[in-house]
Amino acid sequence: QVQFVQSGGGLVQAGGSLRLSCAASGRTVSRYNMGWFRQAPGKEREFVACLRWTIGSTYYADSVKGRFTISRDNANNTVYLQMSTLKPEDTAVYYCAGASTILGLTTPKAYDYWGQGTQVTVSS
Repeated sequence: QVQFVQSGGGLVQAGGSLRLSCAASGRTVSRYNMGWFRQAPGKEREFVACLRWTIGSTYYADSVKGRFTISRDNANNTVYLQMSTLKPEDTAVYYCAGASTILGLTTPKAYDYWGQGTQVTVSS
């Protein structure tokens, strides 16, 4: 079984950048398709980005495309979400997750393991 421990996040002004980290323990992160989701107060958890472990392909929600980048560092067993040009509407708790399946990676139900979540707050 794998565990994901998140770090990063915090408070940033609009237009700023942050990097979230998701470190895996127990199993190598390269064995999972990885995703990032976020959840704002009163809203459902929504897809942000995902990365397929076999070919390294990535996919992004339209709302973050061109501003966020998901990447994987196999040597450090960590997945990152680099966030740039942040907007107040990006404010949410962000979660990383790992999936064994390649199907439905834009939906939370596809994922088997989740990080603990980290708060990102973007001030205007």
